[in-house]
Amino acid sequence: MATPPSVLTIPKVAPRGRDIGFALGIVVILCILFLPIPPFLIDMGLAFSIAFSVLILMVALWIQRPLDFSSFPTILLISTMVRLSLNIATTRVILSHGHEGHGAAGGVIAGFASLVMSGDFVIGLIVFLILITVNFIVITKGATRIAEVGARFTLDAIPGKQMSIDADLSAGIIDEKEAQRRRKELEEESSFFGAMDGASKFVRGDAVAGLIITAINVFGGIIIGYFRHGMEIGQAADVFVKLSVGDGIVSQIPALIVSLAAGLLVTRGGTLGSTDQAVIGQLSGYPKAMSVAAVLMAVLALMPGLPFLPFMFLGGILAFGSWFIPRQIEAENKALREQEEKKAVHNQEAERDTVKNVLRTTEIELALGKHISPRLLGAHQELAFRVGKMRKKFAAQYGFVVPEIKVTDDITIPDKSYQIRIHGTTVAANTLRVGEVLVITGKGRKPTVPGDEVRDPAFGMPAVSVLENFVEDLKREGFHPIDNISTLLTHVSEVIRNNLPMLLSFKDVKMLIERLDPEYKKLADEICSSHMSYSGLQAILKLLLAERVSIRNLHLILEAVAELAPHLRKTEQIVEHVRIRMAQQICGDLSDNGILRVVRLGTKWDVIFQQAIKRDAKGDVVEFDIDPRHVEEFSTEASKVIREFMDEGLPFVLVTLPETRSYVRMITERLFSTLPVLSHVELAKGTEIKILGSIS
Repeated sequence: MATPPSVLTIPKVAPRGRDIGFALGIVVILCILFLPIPPFLIDMGLAFSIAFSVLILMVALWIQRPLDFSSFPTILLISTMVRLSLNIATTRVILSHGHEGHGAAGGVIAGFASLVMSGDFVIGLIVFLILITVNFIVITKGATRIAEVGARFTLDAIPGKQMSIDADLSAGIIDEKEAQRRRKELEEESSFFGAMDGASKFVRGDAVAGLIITAINVFGGIIIGYFRHGMEIGQAADVFVKLSVGDGIVSQIPALIVSLAAGLLVTRGGTLGSTDQAVIGQLSGYPKAMSVAAVLMAVLALMPGLPFLPFMFLGGILAFGSWFIPRQIEAENKALREQEEKKAVHNQEAERDTVKNVLRTTEIELALGKHISPRLLGAHQELAFRVGKMRKKFAAQYGFVVPEIKVTDDITIPDKSYQIRIHGTTVAANTLRVGEVLVITGKGRKPTVPGDEVRDPAFGMPAVSVLENFVEDLKREGFHPIDNISTLLTHVSEVIRNNLPMLLSFKDVKMLIERLDPEYKKLADEICSSHMSYSGLQAILKLLLAERVSIRNLHLILEAVAELAPHLRKTEQIVEHVRIRMAQQICGDLSDNGILRVVRLGTKWDVIFQQAIKRDAKGDVVEFDIDPRHVEEFSTEASKVIREFMDEGLPFVLVTLPETRSYVRMITERLFSTLPVLSHVELAKGTEIKILGSIS
């Protein structure tokens, strides 16, 4: 199979001649091992070795993470070979021309010998041994141990990290390209720490080799000077010890620097940022610790017998740092916050101008005309508070959080109107009488004050719109006037109830399941992995919400679905079973003071609807075939009866047979979308039922 274009990588091509030059450099290093080198070139090689080691140390200090210097083991081997080849070259020169004096091995060795030894080769020998001890026992041994442990732990953690990458990829948190990048980084990390484990042995071997070579130079030089060149023992010892120790010091200085670089690299661990950020930033991040250290330095400065100036100077620096650093950090954080705010504003402006923003739709939007917008937006705080309370009420009542309601002004709609939009589509609109209050009258008496007869926008009940000036008169007459904001929010609330299925997203379903107890989360995973998908479970919840059945008891719904899902695949049949299992909740939510008012369908219509159901040989429902004349007749009779009870303002439900409930609901929801339709088996035990009448 061909590699996808997104995965193809173009190899980096080195500049012409670089590869040949690198190979020639390695060959030159090997040649130094066997060919005699003049002192001038030895000086150049030793200077190069020191410069090369300093460069390695600086890179190790400034890299952001250890993997950014993944070539360090190779560079460590090369630098070790450079020093060893130069050691052999200097050994050859010292043993061949050492009798000529202190400058026989070149100016670099002579200069270091004079600088470090101060004219006494014993001092130089002691300094050399100390350098060997620091490098071999302290730095190299610790770095080697850290590299060994790091390599072991890194290799042990590879399977877990690979499983984590696969899990993130399966969950959709990362894409295939990011997964490939992480896998490659994991391979590089394991290779790097494994190579560092072996490369640390180069440094230890280099230190041992330096000690052996220096000893050989000393004893071999004295023997050659005494027996071949006729030098006195003291003179030979003075010349050859100075040259040998100078050579050893010149070799150990770059070795010590490279060992320090290796130690800094492996001790970084998972710390991000350069070494100065990791070390100095963390040490100076605790001003209280600096204050305590400053007080301690001041106490030591005042102690009799101790020098005052050094301790007080350091105490002053620490005290100043404990005062200055917090203010600097606060200023940097403030600048960073301002920069992030500017960046966020810039991103919002850029996003507002993009085509993607045009395609994005608001889940719930309340658009106001230009005449009512100033009045309602002026009371923005009250509006936001009441909208928040309404969303909390919906969450407690229906079991999930509805999206936020975006309030905007729109000059394209009539001036005194408003529109309620769901996912960008206008689902309801009405004219708001600004400066008037609404009085719901139903079939009851009407107020004596002047007003216009209208209908409540939320429920369509008879009402009277009266000027705000008559509010006190209405209250004295026993009416309850409703202000503009309450009228608007009641309409919005009812529209949301009618569109609950559209507002329950796949994300909401996943969040609801995540909040369940572990046992029910496992049950949901079992249902959605063996019998249906999460989208199928979402469809069941949407059908329940379409009839305003709360899904707050999601664990009961899952239990009911688990009972029937292995045997049925039709979502509608599973929903009917769930409703029966939730009969107690449904009847409780629809009852008024413990009384469930019921309107029966009537025998005539029970028979007609039942005869319209067509079944196959197995008894399964195939289709619902009802005469259109019967639908029209039923709509007329049902509208007359239902409207009469609705005008009384009392909540009630329509009850029919279990086989026909969903079909009766299908017809009545087009006439009365808020009317609940129950079957006889959904009337819970212990529920007090009051029959109002029947449609017949």
